[in-house]
Amino acid sequence: MRAGSRIKTITAREVFSDRGHPGLEAVVITEDGSRGVAMATAGLSIGKHEVQFIYDGGTRWEGKGVLRAVANVREVIAPALKGKDAIQQREIDLTMIELDGTSNMARLGGNATAAVSAAVLKAGAASLGIPLYQHIGGANACLLPVPCAGAFGGSGRYGGGPEGNSTGDKPSYSFVCYGFDTFSEASYAGWEVSRAFNRLLQARLKAGSPASGYWGISPGMVSHDRELWNLMAEAITSAGYAGRVGMQVDVAAGTYYDEKRGVFKGLFCTKELTREQLIETYREMVRDFPFVIIEDPLGEEDYEGHALLTRELGVEIVGDDLFTTNPSRLAQGIAVGGANCMLLKVNQVGTITQAFDAVAMAYRAGYAVMPCMSRGEGEALADYVVGLGTGQTREGVGGSLGNRFLEIESELGSSAKFLGRQALKVRWSERES
Repeated sequence: MRAGSRIKTITAREVFSDRGHPGLEAVVITEDGSRGVAMATAGLSIGKHEVQFIYDGGTRWEGKGVLRAVANVREVIAPALKGKDAIQQREIDLTMIELDGTSNMARLGGNATAAVSAAVLKAGAASLGIPLYQHIGGANACLLPVPCAGAFGGSGRYGGGPEGNSTGDKPSYSFVCYGFDTFSEASYAGWEVSRAFNRLLQARLKAGSPASGYWGISPGMVSHDRELWNLMAEAITSAGYAGRVGMQVDVAAGTYYDEKRGVFKGLFCTKELTREQLIETYREMVRDFPFVIIEDPLGEEDYEGHALLTRELGVEIVGDDLFTTNPSRLAQGIAVGGANCMLLKVNQVGTITQAFDAVAMAYRAGYAVMPCMSRGEGEALADYVVGLGTGQTREGVGGSLGNRFLEIESELGSSAKFLGRQALKVRWSERES
């Protein structure tokens, strides 16, 4: 054990997040003064198989305060981890898993363990004096990802009211920038396409959005997302990137499913859709538009349906709520060929070790991995992406995350690699025929 990398202190506090409710921030400091800071927060769509976050309840922060979870870090986790080596990530994570003693982090809270776990990882890298991506992936950490540029989301865009896409900001859409030689070129193309899309929104729908990122479409602006798919496809063509930039959708279909009636309500339009009708909708989307990635297209227990779409559509089918970065959930999908890509949210499963174990399982099965920063991972997600060699990410154009990717690309210099379309689980011969 390196004496300097031993954990000296672990603290936690409640902080603002970009999710409309607080996150939990953990700070780990080692004996040599190295520091790791990480936050965990919930996302817009939350799979029912995710680890359990602990909230305070009551009226404060509408029940979403995290002071109980903060207390668990200070009173339970910190004393147990003090003196342990921050470089020994698996040992530390297994200690927290044993301390919790439940299958879903219900005692300590997944927000408490995830934030501490990620902060330990960062402190370990800092103590070693190496970049986080190198701490994760070693000398082979050199692969930059295919980035995505946010297009739109927004609740109520079909007209508002109880049936107007009222379950949240999903489906949300992005432009996937795959037909390039470097990350820099791909991210610039994402910016250009986003600008073209914004101009079309202003001209056709009298709406506008900033140059990149997920932005809302006003209530009642469209009757069906197909109107926006057309504008996305037109933006790609008008920017000169047909065949080099595609379309991605995070459906989060489970959040629209009415279990009692067996229908999806308010998904893509106000019309109710049966499972069969929704599957047919995906066939039309892939046939008529340049979709290359579809995330959570069906219910989060429908492994067979995801397997059907994976076989038929020839595009990347991503499991988020389907898998929840959970090795046991992923194993169920692999067994039937459900999806061909796992969405990675390191704060979704409880610890870095469990998340990275799920990544290793996905790779062994020939699945792709798409990291996402919706659980408070912040710009450190860039280091996860490069360190794990995923070759793709759900974000990456613009903002602090995009800047971190550009920084890593610059650090790597001629060693930086970019796979482009080869990074995606797409049957390109079928998409381009």
